[in-house]
This record gives sequence, structure tokens and C-alpha cells, in this order.
Amino acid sequence: MDLGISGKRALVCGASKGLGRGCAEALAEAGVNLLINARNAETLEQTAAEIRAKYGVSVDTVACDVTTPEGQKQVIDAAQGVDILVTNAGGPPPGMWTDWNRDDFIKALDANMLTPVALMTALMPAMIAKGWGRVVNITSQSVKAPIPQLGLSNSARAGLTGFVAGTSRQVAPYGVTINNMLPGLHDTDRALSLDTGVSNAEGISIADARAKREATIPAQRYGTTTEFGAMCAFLCSDKAGFIVGQNIMLDGGAANMTM
Repeated sequence: MDLGISGKRALVCGASKGLGRGCAEALAEAGVNLLINARNAETLEQTAAEIRAKYGVSVDTVACDVTTPEGQKQVIDAAQGVDILVTNAGGPPPGMWTDWNRDDFIKALDANMLTPVALMTALMPAMIAKGWGRVVNITSQSVKAPIPQLGLSNSARAGLTGFVAGTSRQVAPYGVTINNMLPGLHDTDRALSLDTGVSNAEGISIADARAKREATIPAQRYGTTTEFGAMCAFLCSDKAGFIVGQNIMLDGGAANMTM
């Protein structure tokens, strides 16, 4: 399917690996030129080189921590005029409600709510002026089905979801859409980190921890970054202009709900 976005330019955050890279590759396959961001400069440059070689699109990089004011300025300065924004930041560590203090919540809010808000606020005016834009925020299935040990993530991402719910309706008349993708368990470093936590807590192997968690998913497997990226590219396409303010679950059916 021709997504109608060849030649457009996208900023993809957290794009050196995992779900962010899956989104970047899917957009590149659709002919979108990229500005990709991540913290590790070496990994980021390697990813950029591989995407350029495979898809023949332009790929610029900004290596920084986008959750800091300094990092945000670097990324925003480089991203002026982009047509597409994909926000993405790693989730806070798991734990118990007794483990967290105010500083932990502020850090989670900065990374998983206020950073996406800052990027949208800075980059959407140009999209509005052009009459076309796409924003996709990578959040979590925990927005709809809270995960007890991920209370920091539940809180911050729910706040972002509330912001998007209202803002998406305000910018839609100008041809700009905002939607959220809610991943469940995908085969990424984040999943490995959580599997390791289960392994340590229960005294089982990492392979057994993964198998135990896969058994809780109706699809009986972890998702892939390729299928996740394909949904992102569709939401960013000219075919998705009537999808506004939605929270799209990609969890293999793990969250048992009717709506």
C-alpha cells in the first residue's frame, strides 16, 4: 500500500533500537526522510547508516537525552518543519508504591509526559500552518490496563493520554492528527529487562520467565518491532486522517477488555 508520505520528514525519538527503530524503519520504507534521536551516539549512528543503506532515504541524527531541557532544545532546533513526530522514551523502573518519592514521580513525568508535550507544543504549529501533520506517541498498554508494579509509568502515561485526548480535537481541524500506540510485550531490551526482573524475583531462568509471560498473551508470543512499526507508519499516512485521539492497543490480546 502506498501510504502517501514519501518525501515527508519525520522526527522519531528513541529510534536507535526497539520500538522506536521499528517505527523509523517502517517510515523509511514508506519513503520518509528521518531525523532520529537517542542517547547513545554510537548506536544511533550505526542505526542511521543501516537505514540509509537499506531504504535510500535521508537520515539525520541528534544524540542527546531528550528528556532534559538541553536535549529538547537540540532536538527541537533540528526538527523544525517536520511533518511527522513520533515520541518515545523508556519507561521508569518497576517497583512498589512504597519505593517511590516525589523525585521519582517528577522524573517519570518529565520523561513520559512532559517531554512529549514539549515536543508537540514546539513542532505542531508548523504542521498546522501547512495544513498537515501526524503525531504518534508510544505509551503503554498500562494506560488502559494498569500494571501494579509499573505505577510510575501508569501515572505519567495516563497524564499524557489526558493531554492528547483534548489537544487532538483542537488540532484536528487543521489537518493534524495525534494518536497513541499502546504496546504490550514486544521483543525488545525493555522486555528483556522485565524478564530479568521476574527471573531474579522468582529464581527461574530468563527463558522460563519469558515463557511464563508469553503464556499470559493470547497470541502466545511477544510482538515484533516490525509489526509495531507498520502500525505507526499507517497512523502517519495520508490514509489515517480520520483517526483522531485514539489509543491503539498492540498487546496480542493480553489486556482482557471489551473497549
